Amino acid sequence: MTLAPSAVRSGASYWWQSYVSMLRFDVTNLRTYLGFLLVVQTLMGGGMAYMYGFYLGELPPVGQAYIATGIPALALIPLGMVWVPSLIGQHKLRDTYDFLWSIPVPRIVSAASVFTTFSIAALPGMVASLWISTVRYDVELSVSWLIVPAVALSSLMATSVGFGLGHVISDPRVTNLVTNVLVFFVLLFSPIVIPIVVFPAWLASLHRVLPFYAMATVIRDALTDGLVDSATSAYVVLGAWTVGAWIAAAWVVGRRR
Repeated sequence: MTLAPSAVRSGASYWWQSYVSMLRFDVTNLRTYLGFLLVVQTLMGGGMAYMYGFYLGELPPVGQAYIATGIPALALIPLGMVWVPSLIGQHKLRDTYDFLWSIPVPRIVSAASVFTTFSIAALPGMVASLWISTVRYDVELSVSWLIVPAVALSSLMATSVGFGLGHVISDPRVTNLVTNVLVFFVLLFSPIVIPIVVFPAWLASLHRVLPFYAMATVIRDALTDGLVDSATSAYVVLGAWTVGAWIAAAWVVGRRR
């Protein structure tokens, strides 16, 4: 018996098949792009590990561990919060943005494919940069099972925020400006490789609600023993930013009929 189109295009099986097809489409379409990103991400993470050591000079073991465990968070941020919105902006400039939304799959499936593709693509470069930084500072890690949710949520949050920025900001030129300012702010004014206690009170308070310090906290908590008192509030911050980015992106995408 032949199923009606409405029956075929519903249910868990249809969603899963759509997700797999969209994931295959994204990976195939972005294979060269993702390979380039992997190289850049690894070089950027490893380069930052070495450069911070030059700037900060001789450090005690705790300081070295702080830098080594902060590098993974720094490696995740550009991929999700810069490259994802940049890619969406390129689609807008090339007039392929509408085509992506015309693909006959549920829109949430298309978004989930982007989240999955870039979240997984972030992992090899992050691991490579972590290895480089631990060798550079001769740091012994104490890895716990929390590394799985810490990295997964951090990568998903960065990709989600980048996805939201790319869709919420209509002008790709403004998107590029915002992401460049974001990178500048993260590299120079965020407590990722530098303890938050050395920051001015007002800036420290701001970072307690921004996602960058939270990313570093959950990853550092999973890689070390005793360097972080509690990461509970950091998980809450990351979860809130992830959900907020989804809501913003869903509002913009939902308006496209």
